[in-house]
Amino acid sequence: MTTTAIELAAVASIAADAEPETWLQINFHKPCGGVTIRYAWTNGGADLGDRIDLLALAAPLDAADWIHITSEHVQTSHRGRIEIQAHPLRPILADVQAGVRCPTDRNEFLLRVIDLAATETGQTPRPGMPRWIGVGPTLLARRTP
Repeated sequence: MTTTAIELAAVASIAADAEPETWLQINFHKPCGGVTIRYAWTNGGADLGDRIDLLALAAPLDAADWIHITSEHVQTSHRGRIEIQAHPLRPILADVQAGVRCPTDRNEFLLRVIDLAATETGQTPRPGMPRWIGVGPTLLARRTP
């Protein structure tokens, strides 16, 4: 069995045990220090995640808001070297609908980190905060900002 097949089997097992309408970020920590990230959605989660993303982009919420909102609701657990971040989507939907935003000081800090990372890697910093990252499969599957 390949590493990918083992990871996919683990993802299916983890998703089967999670609550409905949940987005899962499953981090497979490698002995070499690397990480493979896999996403999964439980029953009803994919459609709800995509709906949340449409609302967030229309708001428009950005990456700082995504960090703030998702970090408020994440439940983290471990299975050996596997880290499971379970994001119940109903509370995230409520925050998006309520217009919850990242606090200004945290937003400014994140902008400084992004600018520093761009400078350190020889890139020109882009103005402003990147878009909402996503909690649904459609937006998370995109590879361009």
